[in-house]
Amino acid sequence: MALLKILHFPDPRLRTQAKPVQKVDKAIQSLVANLFETMYQVPGVGLAATQVNIHKQIIVIDISEERNQPLCLINPKILASEGTQRTEEGCLSVPDIFEKIERSERITVQALNEKGESLTLTANEILSVCIQHEIDHLKGKLFVDYLSSLKRQRISKKLLNKQRKAA
Repeated sequence: MALLKILHFPDPRLRTQAKPVQKVDKAIQSLVANLFETMYQVPGVGLAATQVNIHKQIIVIDISEERNQPLCLINPKILASEGTQRTEEGCLSVPDIFEKIERSERITVQALNEKGESLTLTANEILSVCIQHEIDHLKGKLFVDYLSSLKRQRISKKLLNKQRKAA
């Protein structure tokens, strides 16, 4: 397994729309394992392939405290959503920035798992938020896109300055 490099906002590659996975094979399973390893190492609760410059519709999530409930969703599609909730979100691609975002409270998602098996699940609360957040990445959308353009510009400047100082 390998740790993957996470892209940081405002990197334009984060805006690339991911393509559906045609076949879940050993290469995809290896990518899934690397995504989980990267997510756990950083640490985060979710990671989309787009965030590591791989533009395939794959997300990995684990919201458990013990980090023992991995969830892989390949080609995820939200079939239904209801209610709204406003929660604070952060993102591995937008480090150290947290903002309240409004999302659906409960969703039903259809996807393939890392074995290529079809699954349908209903999620609420933090899992619902996390799935919606990661699916947005696959569409080239970031949580900062829900903010005003002024706030987004300030975040972009702050992160660019931080990157320059680190370089």
